[in-house]
Amino acid sequence: MTAPAFLIRGAKLEDYILEMQNITKEFPGVKALDDVNFRVKRGEIHCLVGENGAGKSTLMNILSGVYRHGTYEGNIIYNGEVQEFMSTRDSENAGIAIITQELALIPDLSIYENIYFGHEIMDGKVINWNQTIISAGEIMKKVRLDVNQSMKVSDLRVGKQQLVEIAKVLSKEAKLIILDEPTSSLNEDDSQNLLNLLRELKEDGVTCIMISHRLKEVVGIADTITVLRDGTTIASMDATERTVSEREIIRYMVGRDIENIYPERTHNISEEPALEVTNWTVFDPASDRTILDDINIHVNKGEIVGIAGLMGAGRTEFALSIFGNSPGYRIVSGSMDIEGEPKTFKNPKDAMKAGLAYVTEDKKRNGLILIQDVKFNTTLANLEALLNGITINENEEIIRVGEYKDALNIRATSIAQTVMNLSGGNQQKVSLAKWLFAEPKVLILDEPTRGIDVGAKFEIYTIMNELVEKGYSIIMISSDLPEILGMSDRLYVMAEGSITGEISAEEATEHRIMAMATKTEEVDEDGD
Repeated sequence: MTAPAFLIRGAKLEDYILEMQNITKEFPGVKALDDVNFRVKRGEIHCLVGENGAGKSTLMNILSGVYRHGTYEGNIIYNGEVQEFMSTRDSENAGIAIITQELALIPDLSIYENIYFGHEIMDGKVINWNQTIISAGEIMKKVRLDVNQSMKVSDLRVGKQQLVEIAKVLSKEAKLIILDEPTSSLNEDDSQNLLNLLRELKEDGVTCIMISHRLKEVVGIADTITVLRDGTTIASMDATERTVSEREIIRYMVGRDIENIYPERTHNISEEPALEVTNWTVFDPASDRTILDDINIHVNKGEIVGIAGLMGAGRTEFALSIFGNSPGYRIVSGSMDIEGEPKTFKNPKDAMKAGLAYVTEDKKRNGLILIQDVKFNTTLANLEALLNGITINENEEIIRVGEYKDALNIRATSIAQTVMNLSGGNQQKVSLAKWLFAEPKVLILDEPTRGIDVGAKFEIYTIMNELVEKGYSIIMISSDLPEILGMSDRLYVMAEGSITGEISAEEATEHRIMAMATKTEEVDEDGD
């Protein structure tokens, strides 16, 4: 079977470094990829996009040897030769390297040790540390990582850890680099730095495949954009020949136009306060500094309040501290009322009983138990509601979880499906179901749409609107300024552990938010 015409037009066969022909991959009960064709030109930046569950990561796991030859149908042709990778080491030996969302670094080792870990520079049977340090330094210059290479990786912020990961694959002389959501956990500056680095690698002849949900970045950097939907190839667009718009990509991704990603809702905000935090100051003994200084925030019933700010501004620390989950923090001063009643929490269980819930930004590590099923995760935070004497009423549990699955449109084969096998968007819905089952009054959502596609975002936003219309109150922490502007009734901006501004939705602009987030003097949006 030949590849679809849209994959062939405009490029000669010899221009391609990679061809994946008629790839089909099945898991128990699920066909993840169905006759996918995917081609990448030599020396280009090729962006692979699609909704969560579309098959992007599965396709790249096949290419990188995570799923070995024989577990899928179809052919991989790399540099003109058919490949039968049985492991990631095989693909790396061929010049292909993958950088996943969960960085494969060893926190307690130095930068140079991480760069050459697993392929050490040897002098006989002994590691040549002098040459290792020299070679690591040269690669660090190439990726613009200007830090002491003896530093432990754990002491670097996420953006620089990402650069260490790229240095690591370059040390293996990779000619084709796969990056899976490389900017999902980075701030704007680090994201831009990474994208600039990819452009420089392209100039050096390195081919990059980037999976990303950030469509603004995709249209800004891609030479070619391929869209997968439901495990099939939908379109491949040459962005060097014409301008490809975000709207066009979305249409291919979801199969329809989404005119407004932020759904309208009927505002029914009460003047009655749901949560009020006053003069909240928190000290961190580990860093010997005040991390939250005199925070004052209030949320009314039926209101979505956004909290914006740059990474390190203290937003997550604030959420954890009021939720009773402060890792060693000391609350120096301040008070908190829920529906007018003073509250103090020694632990998250106290917060949950009082009607406060916190959906973590890191659902895979802290929000869900991935090896358990949808049912287990949904009821975990409020098992008391299912007790029949001293035992769990399993029939009631099945009924209740089924109701949440339907209400939140969780796409799972059943409530018995393992959560780790769900897409990122559906995992986020399970996180929501878990805390909604706890029957909160105030729901804190920390980066609720990070790492999920535009269709899943729309569904999460719709759920948020439905919740506040029912009288719930939501605090939304987000680094996505369009999201903050599109969903908030009112918002606060944080910088360096303090509130630097409170703005109504009508008055808020990206310019005003960034001025407050960086503590810079506000100027007119035309630059005056």
